[in-house]
Amino acid sequence: MAPKFLSLACADCRVSLPRGKVVSNRLQCRPFTRPAFAPKPAIDVKHIRQNPGLYSQNCIDRNYAAHKDTPWKIIDLHEQWLALQVGARTLRERSNQFRRELANPASFVGEEDEPQDRDRGTIMKEAKQLKRELSAIEERETALQDEIENLAQDLPNLSSTHTPVGTEPEIIGYINDHPEPDPSKSDRVWRSHIHIGSELGILDFTGAAQTSGWGWYYLVGQGAMMEQALVQYALNVARKRGWKAVSPPSLVYTHIAAACGFQPRDQNGEQQVYTIEQADKDKAKPSLALAGTAEIPLAGMKANQTLEDSELPLKTVGVSRCYRAEAGARGVDTKGLYRVHEFTKVEMFAWTLPDNISQDQFSVPADSTSEAIFDEMLSIQKEILDSLGLHCRILEMPTTDLGASASRKRDIEAFFPSRRERDDGWGEVTSTSICTDYQTRRLHTRVVLEKAGRKLDFPYTLNGTALAVPRVLAAILENHWDEREYSVRIPEVLRPFMGGLEKIHVTKPGTGSY
Repeated sequence: MAPKFLSLACADCRVSLPRGKVVSNRLQCRPFTRPAFAPKPAIDVKHIRQNPGLYSQNCIDRNYAAHKDTPWKIIDLHEQWLALQVGARTLRERSNQFRRELANPASFVGEEDEPQDRDRGTIMKEAKQLKRELSAIEERETALQDEIENLAQDLPNLSSTHTPVGTEPEIIGYINDHPEPDPSKSDRVWRSHIHIGSELGILDFTGAAQTSGWGWYYLVGQGAMMEQALVQYALNVARKRGWKAVSPPSLVYTHIAAACGFQPRDQNGEQQVYTIEQADKDKAKPSLALAGTAEIPLAGMKANQTLEDSELPLKTVGVSRCYRAEAGARGVDTKGLYRVHEFTKVEMFAWTLPDNISQDQFSVPADSTSEAIFDEMLSIQKEILDSLGLHCRILEMPTTDLGASASRKRDIEAFFPSRRERDDGWGEVTSTSICTDYQTRRLHTRVVLEKAGRKLDFPYTLNGTALAVPRVLAAILENHWDEREYSVRIPEVLRPFMGGLEKIHVTKPGTGSY
């Protein structure tokens, strides 16, 4: 089923984009070998061939310019495949003639230029030569089909009509009032969470640097307890809305991560994924990687499965450790909790019915299940951040900020006083995405549509951060710091999970809050 894609206000321009030079080599080589048991992708290649300008412009809009010629390459390869099909048809007809002649020579009526007195040995020799020619053509056909499929898999999802084209997000709204809207009239003292955590004795970056390197950290005492409180609170909010808790694995096959839209390297060529080094005896086994988010193992949970439409929407919420190899690679946010290599996150993931596409396939259906779940995820995020007393803004993210799988994405950014000189204080704390059928087509997750005569289709998937611990913890420390008392006020909703504790404070210089 076609997703809701980018507005075609300039469709004529997009379809008439100049065709790039067609080459047979792929833009990238896959860093893994797909095992035999891996889900078989079912990409809608026909839709790509019918709308090459749309897909090409979509790549440009989403900062995937290296793939902008891919739709034209797919068309060229398909034309080569069709030519082989035509040539093979003639050879197959001739091969069938030989079979009939060998089976019943007396009944075979030859052409004028094919004498009937040919001996059986000559016919068999010609038949074998013909078989070799057919085999070579079929091998080429298979190679072309594989190349088309691989090229199609590398294209990003089509963008939603809600998604702003370009680099600038659209501000949708705010959560809570700004704690210091006019700094020049305020005498409030703000501290970085690094300074606060050190004063309270709840963060240890130095010990982690010795143990694991920069980009790692220890949460100590009430810091560790706040992590658990945040996780339990987020789970409670989601579970009250009917989300089923799941504890997913941290190791995933690399082909599953790729099917979800997570590549080993990002668009800037920076390493994203920690891959697991395998012993020589295991080199033939499928490669494994540490999951960067619970979205990957949660999506993989239904790979190669067929769901009943009565099961959907299927809503899960998973708690996991997440691993990001690119943390701090761009030279910013290299200190503190904002960008780290490992962290705990509560992630929502859902499968929904595919949207019913009317004749106007670019409109959003009124009864869209995916839109309803998208709104529910955002509602959960807003409830959590509001109750934690954080000032946030909600953004509709632009095309250049979307990952490969997302059709639409909304981020929520919290105010971090320590980031004022960098991004006016804003820092992302949650993200919510609709991925349409991008992931289910690549994971071969299908749904039986009862009302459509038990037709098989691909469900839509959505993912959203319920709570990413380090960033939210850092925001709490910075926003709830009291300079006079040298303490941090614990949000009321977290206190039941922290033994009723209302504040974290320095009891004695150097002792911290153990």
